[in-house]
Amino acid sequence: MNVTQSPLTVHQFSMRFSSTPRGARLARRMCEHCLDAWGVPYDSDAHDVATLVAAELCANAVQHGHVPGRDFHVHLAADPAARTVRIEVTDTRDERLPHLPTTPPEDGESGRGLLLVAALADRWGCSPRAGDGPGKTVWAECTAYPA
Repeated sequence: MNVTQSPLTVHQFSMRFSSTPRGARLARRMCEHCLDAWGVPYDSDAHDVATLVAAELCANAVQHGHVPGRDFHVHLAADPAARTVRIEVTDTRDERLPHLPTTPPEDGESGRGLLLVAALADRWGCSPRAGDGPGKTVWAECTAYPA
């Protein structure tokens, strides 16, 4: 686990997690803890939004980006001066890019995660995995600090 704070007070957390439901839960819990430690308290709306977005991106990495024997990576960065939190989740599948459904599914319990991310985050998107192999990074930015 790497948790750092630069002289510019930008907080960062990066860690790899097993591509399992348990790994996704642990990633969410680590994001919750970091946000609270960085001044986005547990009982705030901003904390709830950022945590839910992180949970959805991690769950999608496990469900749709899973490659046997490969982990997923979470990078969380908070910038109090810009009032933002950026959540990046990288998996090792590059042939399955996320797409936002035009309407929510009528039945079943899946297919709504990116609709939640799009509704809650200020911005979100997907980019190719940087440098170390195949895959993609799905990211989202949320307002997390008061003006």
